[in-house]
Amino acid sequence: MKRLSLLIVTVLFVCGCDTNAVYKEYTDIDDGKWYIKNAPTFTFEITDASIPYNIYYNLRNSLSYGYYNLYLTRYLRDASGKEIESRLDELILMDPKTGKPNGDGLGDLFDHKFLMKRDYRFPKPGKYTMQIKQYMRQDPLLNILSVGITVEKATSAN
Repeated sequence: MKRLSLLIVTVLFVCGCDTNAVYKEYTDIDDGKWYIKNAPTFTFEITDASIPYNIYYNLRNSLSYGYYNLYLTRYLRDASGKEIESRLDELILMDPKTGKPNGDGLGDLFDHKFLMKRDYRFPKPGKYTMQIKQYMRQDPLLNILSVGITVEKATSAN
């Protein structure tokens, strides 16, 4: 049953339309065990640096995840590998008092989309890489199933 739920959620994500999205990608975490050394990397191309972009974390976790939050460190690099920025972010996956899960759920799986950067202007057109590391210091961190990013053209409605 768990596999069926995961399949349905995956199909919904693949079929979902993000008309403003210029990039959307996920990396599955093997067996839901996110090791500190496993730092997914996402490479995307920005063709128009004159417009702002919103960048989001995408995350899928099991209801069995043992914490209400998740600390991540992100690294944004340009095509030459030069680090443009790095930052530690806290994502709130569940209400800290009630334990009620945030995000969209199907069975015991929950999907989250967290704003990472609003109205960000890339320095110039080209390829960029975003690397994400878990910073919970539990190795492995259990019940995180996939992590990803979405880069969207910013609109006044966002």
